[in-house]
Amino acid sequence: MLIIIENVLDKAGVQALRERLDQAEWVDGKASAGSVSQAVKRNRQLDQNSDTAIALGNHILGILGRHPTFISAALPQKIYPPMFNNYAGGGTYGAHIDSAIMHVDRANMTVRTDLSATLFLTEPEDYDGGELVIETSYGAQAVKLAAGDLVLYPATSLHQVTPVTRGARISSFFWIQSMVQDGARREMLYDLDSTIQQLRQEHDDNDPRLNSLTGIYHNLMRQWAVV
Repeated sequence: MLIIIENVLDKAGVQALRERLDQAEWVDGKASAGSVSQAVKRNRQLDQNSDTAIALGNHILGILGRHPTFISAALPQKIYPPMFNNYAGGGTYGAHIDSAIMHVDRANMTVRTDLSATLFLTEPEDYDGGELVIETSYGAQAVKLAAGDLVLYPATSLHQVTPVTRGARISSFFWIQSMVQDGARREMLYDLDSTIQQLRQEHDDNDPRLNSLTGIYHNLMRQWAVV
């Protein structure tokens, strides 16, 4: 399931991050790539242990922790700290699949990567290329979102970033270990929760049908969630 969440950051929030990122020191992105991915990766990243990366990553995590759509879609148990990349001058990342298990040294934490996320921090008209192309069961889907929007997709997906031929594409990316590991079950819970929220706008909270659907949602969570 590929989910686009709009306006995770508003324009002022994007600008504040970009002001910090535009002053940051970028390093070769291959430093964080696995042995296979290094051959197809050509970009720059912030040192994930730098003060800037940690501060901005924590800021994003704080916003996501209060974002109902993100929580409903991801059901996050652990989140790998957000990282930041910069594609310019033909920068690209060829087709690859992210590592299944990642370790966060500074937190002594291991994360199973159930979901991948990219938060766009550059407006699409400011650069050419740079589409995030994700292979899905319906074929390849190219994603190029407005600054402040986020795409959430299965970490099992083969994906790539096409070459940036004009301007620069700056974004944040991270991975989520979900309380519900199975993607089909997680999608079912998201659809059910979305339906409940829509019905709440049309009916009284005490409507017995809403109470019944809410009960079904929580009972499924009890069966499927690992906490």
